[in-house]
Amino acid sequence: MRILFLSQLIPYPLDAGPKVRAYYVLHYLAAAGHEVTLLAFSRPGDTTAAVDHLREFCAAVHTVPMPRSRLRDACHAARSLLTGQPFLIARDRVPAMTRRVQALAAVGDFDAIHADQLWMAPYALVGREAAVPPRPRLVLDQHNAVYLIPRRLAESGRGALVGWLLRREARLIRAYELDTLRRFDEVVWVSAEDRAAVGLSKAARVPHQRVIPICVDPQSTSPIRRAPRPHRVTFLGGLHWPPNAAGIAWFAREGWPRVRAAAPELTLTVIGKSPPGELLSVAAEPGSGIEVTGYVDDPRPYLAETAVFVVPLHAGGGMRVKIVEAWLWGLPIVSTTIGAEGICAQDGRDLLLADTAETFAAAVLRIHNEKGLAEALAESGRRQVKGCYDWAVEYAAWDAVYGAGVTEPASAASIVA
Repeated sequence: MRILFLSQLIPYPLDAGPKVRAYYVLHYLAAAGHEVTLLAFSRPGDTTAAVDHLREFCAAVHTVPMPRSRLRDACHAARSLLTGQPFLIARDRVPAMTRRVQALAAVGDFDAIHADQLWMAPYALVGREAAVPPRPRLVLDQHNAVYLIPRRLAESGRGALVGWLLRREARLIRAYELDTLRRFDEVVWVSAEDRAAVGLSKAARVPHQRVIPICVDPQSTSPIRRAPRPHRVTFLGGLHWPPNAAGIAWFAREGWPRVRAAAPELTLTVIGKSPPGELLSVAAEPGSGIEVTGYVDDPRPYLAETAVFVVPLHAGGGMRVKIVEAWLWGLPIVSTTIGAEGICAQDGRDLLLADTAETFAAAVLRIHNEKGLAEALAESGRRQVKGCYDWAVEYAAWDAVYGAGVTEPASAASIVA
């Protein structure tokens, strides 16, 4: 099939969960014999090398700059208050992207338009209207039940005004999700929990739905060789994403002092771009034992010194790919229940779950003190990746969406990632 693939970001390098999802789906579709044209928003940090890499298996790659600024966000927030349109959708409406989608759809003779994440759904709808009949099928890869993100942020403790705005955004997003998703022919979810949370089966028109998890490549990634005495408790994730920022700030403020008091030799290492001011303030306190690195190109030196990998989230949706990646690296994990939501994991076997500051700190200390437990969790997690999250195996499910092409997909070893 000829597929126009719409992405909210350039899915390379693989330094964020949405990139991991889009990258391996793109690669599988191309390897299965489909002709895939990628159209993606670009950002200042994106490189020519990343685009060139994607051209190795995409028929064509087109980009449109994503304009972002505080002034634009303020304008979209005001427009949302006046019109009732969700802020998270309005701020990604870019006329240049609309024009590019229309131009490609009008001449591309596409069999299908694939929207990666809800933000790209409006562009897929525009593309179908611009296409010459017969109109292409529309497929939406729904990474999250998006309305859960602002709703859970509101529930996690905010000021009165911010809480009201978040609850309002959650209501607007939920209505928008239901209305938009039913306009697609196929909706693919990364977890059954998100599919149930949106409740699309109760809509007036129900597209075909299926669950295909976010997957990685266990064949080409070996476990990290860890130091004999690892001394880091590590968080890794983009801190521009509010659930990540709120989660690590909560742990640094309420959980970490308990860990530090019992094990002063440990350092909390926070890796990710755009760290929030609250986290930086806590880290700057004398004796905090917190190191905030910002974004790093290669986190492996830090991971090699990691005793415990933490996912202290109380908001979000979809899957936390960092859990799957930490398993891939062979690291023991402590997560909240929401942090591990949508992932096939058993508490005490594959990771430890804890939801309060006291129990989270106790779980971190338990792994630090019990080397046998740390090794058992790491080994079990690695088995979970191989059994449930291998892209070369699990993404055969995309054949039911687009039809099978070649009989054998490219091997995982053929990917340069």
